[in-house]
Amino acid sequence: MREREIVDGLWERIAPLIPTRSRRFRYPGRLARDDRAALAGILFVLRTGIPWQQLPTSAFGVSGSTCWRRLVRWQQQGVWQRLHEVLLAELRAAEALDLAYAVVDASHVRALKRGDHVGPSPVDRGRPGSKHHLITDTAGTPLAVTLTGGNRNDVTQLIPLIDAIPPIRGRRGRPLRRPRKIYGDRSYDHDKYRRLVRARGITPVIARRGTGHGSGLGQRRWVVERSFAWLHAFKRLRTRYERRADIHQALLSLACAAICLRRLHNSN
Repeated sequence: MREREIVDGLWERIAPLIPTRSRRFRYPGRLARDDRAALAGILFVLRTGIPWQQLPTSAFGVSGSTCWRRLVRWQQQGVWQRLHEVLLAELRAAEALDLAYAVVDASHVRALKRGDHVGPSPVDRGRPGSKHHLITDTAGTPLAVTLTGGNRNDVTQLIPLIDAIPPIRGRRGRPLRRPRKIYGDRSYDHDKYRRLVRARGITPVIARRGTGHGSGLGQRRWVVERSFAWLHAFKRLRTRYERRADIHQALLSLACAAICLRRLHNSN
């Protein structure tokens, strides 16, 4: 999909989700900038990774500061998460979402500024870093993504990831929320968390530590690696620049929504 098609597709779905701002009659102030232009500016920063101050105002009609404020406001209002849920429902309605099993994994990113959910990364000589924790369906569609410090163990985020899967509508009947199986690598091998997964009615299929390779799990797990490649194709997510975790989480949710939109377009 072209960038303009992505902006148009996301705007069509996000416009009904944005709460209406009450008008001030006595001191109305300046006319608010266009929300669609702000969305286009946010997507441009997400895709290119440029600083907010370098967003070309003449090309988008809004400044980087305005885009940043809209990003924060819509995150506080839950708009980005609802946008992701709307697209997951559309994928399910189009029979392009399969929760026969889900796949989990994590990826380190360097954090250039200290802030929330930042810790010494064990894979980057103890430099400050964060982790993206991702759970996908059988085709690699992102169901949920969370952010932690770079020193957090992957297995501790297994249950929060499962619980972060939203109720996916789109078809008649009860919303879909739980996969039948969970696939994970050796970093998720812990008997306590296997019991917690089973308590949720899910079968854990996790590689055991100390066993040789060749278990065959890679034939199912590779999709999450591809999903990380999709996610980190948005250059703003390859390195964490934001001090505030909620701002980075907003960008993660928006990137997941854009990936879902592409998959929906390809399924038609």
